[in-house]
Amino acid sequence: METKHNGTTVTMDSLTFEKPRVEDGADMWELVKNSTLDLNSSYKYIMMCEFFAETCVVAKEKGELAGFVTAFIPPEKQDTVFVWQVGVDPSQRGKGLATRLINELVNRVADKNVKYLEATVTPSNEASQALFHKTARTFNTSCEVSECFAEELFPGDEHEAELTFCIGPIHQ
Repeated sequence: METKHNGTTVTMDSLTFEKPRVEDGADMWELVKNSTLDLNSSYKYIMMCEFFAETCVVAKEKGELAGFVTAFIPPEKQDTVFVWQVGVDPSQRGKGLATRLINELVNRVADKNVKYLEATVTPSNEASQALFHKTARTFNTSCEVSECFAEELFPGDEHEAELTFCIGPIHQ
């Protein structure tokens, strides 16, 4: 696997990892729309690309979106990067792309004094749970799980509780 660092772009195999541009927002929305992930408004994806590009990553293969991670550093937790969503195109599943996206994110925010990675995950989302446990092992640190949002907070009957996965401290 060859790695080339070129400013904000990292190339690994045939995939390029880079900061998203606002033009990527529509493709991110389409990827999520055609998946089992929670679909946010198209505006959310465009906004993340514009205002949070430093903490988001897109993976592209031959110029086409292969996957992404949207994340931000909460104002009240400057030592934490919060992962909002990880999306992987069906053609890329099973290839470790989600792990590579998270690792790229952690590497990108290392110079911002970020020591923790957090995400919320539903109890039935075993793939995301495995991803964040693997991330903790990769960085040789702990993964603490706690309740974040109880099921009854969500309107309707369609949303499970959300558990917080807190990984860290991360030392690089």
